[in-house]
Amino acid sequence: MLLKPDFNIESIYDIDIIELKKMGIKGLFFDLDSTLMKSKSGTFSFRTIQFLNDLKTNFELAIITNNKNINYINRAKSQIDIPVYHRAKKPDTKVLLKACKDLNLDPLNVAMIGDRPLSDILGGINANMATILVDSISKNDENFIVRFARFLERLTISK
Repeated sequence: MLLKPDFNIESIYDIDIIELKKMGIKGLFFDLDSTLMKSKSGTFSFRTIQFLNDLKTNFELAIITNNKNINYINRAKSQIDIPVYHRAKKPDTKVLLKACKDLNLDPLNVAMIGDRPLSDILGGINANMATILVDSISKNDENFIVRFARFLERLTISK
């Protein structure tokens, strides 16, 4: 199976806000670990918090994570004023569509942003959302095995 994200960029900070607005995108849904924060860190960088706060002036935002650890989720929630949906089981679409309903958004006007093709991007595609694949926010700190696994998963991406 080959997946084709609408955008394949290096970092969340490279998201083309003007292009998304032209496309009619009104909501941005982000994966949490390795997309917005270093995996298992539980902490957003100052740059990411500023970035998300700036995005809130133009878009409805939500964080959609497969993470099940409620203490970890609560720690993330305490740092930002954005709804966080956990136990999403992406690529399943149930939580993605619930977030759309909660935020009064049509999935066609939402972009799902994440670092994993087989969960984030496939989930977004299955929910009829635009999709943006980014590299891990902490790619330079990841060990060889993690980077190799990411390389293999990205073989599912159609150019």
